[in-house]
Amino acid sequence: MLSDADLDRLRDRLHAADYTLDPVLARVGPAGRAGLTRNSTMPARDALGDPAGDDAQATLIRLWVLQDAVASAAVAAALGEDLHAALLAARLLEPDADARVRAAAPIRPYGAEAGPGSAAVAGWICHDRLPNLDGRSEPLRGDHVLGASPASTTLAQLTVRRPVAAALDLGTGCGVQSLHLAGHAGRVVATDLNPRALDLARVSLRLSGVDADLRLGSLYEPVSAETFDLIVSNPPYVMAPPAGAGERLTYREGALPGDDLVRRVVVDGARRLAPEGTMQVLCNWAITADEPWQERLAGWLRPTGCDALVLQRERLDPYEYVELWLADAGLDRSPAHAERYRAWLDYLAGLGVVGVGLGWISLRNAGRERPDLRLEEWPFDVHQPVGAAFAAQHRAVDLAARDDAALLATRWRVHPGVVQETLGRPGAADPEHLVLRQSFGLGRAVEADTGLAALVGACDGDLTAAEIVAAIARLLEVDADALAAELTPRLRALVADGYLTD
Repeated sequence: MLSDADLDRLRDRLHAADYTLDPVLARVGPAGRAGLTRNSTMPARDALGDPAGDDAQATLIRLWVLQDAVASAAVAAALGEDLHAALLAARLLEPDADARVRAAAPIRPYGAEAGPGSAAVAGWICHDRLPNLDGRSEPLRGDHVLGASPASTTLAQLTVRRPVAAALDLGTGCGVQSLHLAGHAGRVVATDLNPRALDLARVSLRLSGVDADLRLGSLYEPVSAETFDLIVSNPPYVMAPPAGAGERLTYREGALPGDDLVRRVVVDGARRLAPEGTMQVLCNWAITADEPWQERLAGWLRPTGCDALVLQRERLDPYEYVELWLADAGLDRSPAHAERYRAWLDYLAGLGVVGVGLGWISLRNAGRERPDLRLEEWPFDVHQPVGAAFAAQHRAVDLAARDDAALLATRWRVHPGVVQETLGRPGAADPEHLVLRQSFGLGRAVEADTGLAALVGACDGDLTAAEIVAAIARLLEVDADALAAELTPRLRALVADGYLTD
């Protein structure tokens, strides 16, 4: 691979060519950018115009973003003869016909805006070629390294961005998560069992000015004696039948049966969390006929001793699941499609899988005697970045753990993002429904009756909850103790869900 000195020179020349995110996006224009999200390069080509007039920036866009074969002389002019030769020697470029070269591993600008608790991210990522640009369906090598994908973006949005001393990027791939972690972690360790992934991640990180400790190995083997304040992972969670030699796609399929790899990522990771450490995992899990998925996953989580919030964002039946991943591998148009489809269905049936849950798992090593476990179906829209909601939920669980007396003695405040909605027939004197809705985080909503709505409406930090309940009891002419007994568990739930804070 490229030496550190080569990568440092390459970074300088990428800057000199204005091959960074904002200038590249401006060059291809809004239509070009939208087309690339659809894996169509035509709008970007129209924005670039005639290749005969290409400058260095346009040459690099064609080489690495559009994945064209580009004249060797043009690449050498854009980067310098020395780096052109070094990229060929490192096999990041490969010779093509007619004195042209093609990118074996594109280097693409990458960036993300600053979010709560994190700095902006700006740099480059190096990954294997996109196999499906412009309707193509290139076969994937078994050690294929993905670039930035919807899954990696989602995981970045899930991650709690509080400052930490040590973070682990488990299964780093091209290094995207480590770019984000470097903004709020004093030390980043990135692991992968795919040597090619670590080679390309090294390119991504060095070009982007990020120092991470890259280690080769499966799951937690490379960090067996260490603990971390934060672990993030988008592991190879796809439940696929055993593959022949060279057929398994390392980035998405593990060697363990069913969802056992996900279980090990979560359970073993919990043991490597420092006190108050957190873990965010993007994954899927099996749904079986003999046990609700919540109970099955709770069986994984209870022995860890960690608080957990698990959100099932989507449920697929086996047919949908198999079709999704066959298409992902480009096998939906293969002559072997039907045979592979049936083998996959038989494999899932043999495991007793009747559906697959896709979602998010967040753990926190809170040191609680009775961990707080919440496992929910949550297919609804959320407010990104949702990592901030996970961080807020940690504190909300702590607040809601107070005993009844302390809960009622607190001067609560309504979160500023809570709005009240009323629903009813036009012209009716009173609404039929009153809903408290969050315009933040998970976007939760709860229906409130008169007493609960009055309690929440009066929570402005001046009076304790006990004083408010007593006032409501007088107004409604009901027994104060009975009303307190009714409202206290509902108050606790509102605190745990983040509607109220102290």
